[in-house]
Amino acid sequence: MEYVRAFLAGGLVCVIAQLLIDRGRWTPAGVASLLVVLGVILGFGGVYDRWVASVGAGAMLPLSGLGYVFAKGVMVGPPPSGLVATGGAVFRFAGALLAFMVAGSFAAALICKPKG
Repeated sequence: MEYVRAFLAGGLVCVIAQLLIDRGRWTPAGVASLLVVLGVILGFGGVYDRWVASVGAGAMLPLSGLGYVFAKGVMVGPPPSGLVATGGAVFRFAGALLAFMVAGSFAAALICKPKG
């Protein structure tokens, strides 16, 4: 049942994003930015914590989960003072995630042939 909840929650976010692209006048980059910003806002509001507790990985996989991880890095630990400290706190949890995405993209670029 846990897998079903995660699948439905992640799928719901993806369906909403796809509808914004297909039916609305949103670009894919705009929808991606919207999801990250919503994840940050809902993360600071405490709403995303409850959603993650109820649906698990289904809330963490869409781009809104990346925004939540950014917000969580700032909220955990001592409050940062200054812009540089806040920027460092954002990447407290997301640094490894972003490094994995860059390394994975690089590996995929080495393996796959681009359609030029």
